[in-house]
Amino acid sequence: MPVMRQPPPHYKPAADDGDELRFCSTCAFSKACLAEGMDKAALRELHILVEHVGPLPAGAHLFREGESFEAIAAVREGAVKTYIVDRDGREHVLGFHFPGEIIGLSAIENERYPCNAIALDTVTLCRFSFSRMAVLASRLPGLQKQLFRLMSRDIGNAMLLAGDHSADERLAAFLILLSRRHVAVGHSGLRLRLTMPRTDIANYLRLAPETVSRVLRRLQDEGVIRVQLRELELIDRARVESLASAILRN
Repeated sequence: MPVMRQPPPHYKPAADDGDELRFCSTCAFSKACLAEGMDKAALRELHILVEHVGPLPAGAHLFREGESFEAIAAVREGAVKTYIVDRDGREHVLGFHFPGEIIGLSAIENERYPCNAIALDTVTLCRFSFSRMAVLASRLPGLQKQLFRLMSRDIGNAMLLAGDHSADERLAAFLILLSRRHVAVGHSGLRLRLTMPRTDIANYLRLAPETVSRVLRRLQDEGVIRVQLRELELIDRARVESLASAILRN
């Protein structure tokens, strides 16, 4: 995984709310570790090394398909897109990853990354040696459960869009899931930043870019959402949840 020595121009780092004894608020594993009675100092005694990576600029690859798997990474700041390129050179977006979320878990089985991961904006990461994380997880059932939960969430999100659903339903489900992920790390569930371009959203939802733009425009005309550049506000969240219910079911 590349490490950038100098931050990009105009970079403003995320607030570092962790210290020698406290986890950062976006840490994907803090709740599981604390539930097991393991604080940050105790983890240090177990020689669990965490490598801080970044800041990486938009367009930087975190890993590429086929590279050897050695570590998983937790996004601390920014957004990451995972994707593959088929034999015909067409890109297929697999997902988007935000602060507090893990990338690289899909590489566990074959010990090679099965896709590419690229920064959508300025990204910082916490990189965990997977072999050492596995040792720790064997001692902490709560951490092992957290790893399984993160893996199942990735699988579940992919399955959500596999059915025969309308463009409205797919986009609504995408927005509600994005809202829930914002809330999970303490951000507003009504004001969303669409870091990814519309073409990536369309690719991920298996829709035409024009369709995504048309649905967003219609929902805005109906007063359901408000869109300004990459900022989106859920004005009538209940309406969006209703549209998404055919996919999310809860």
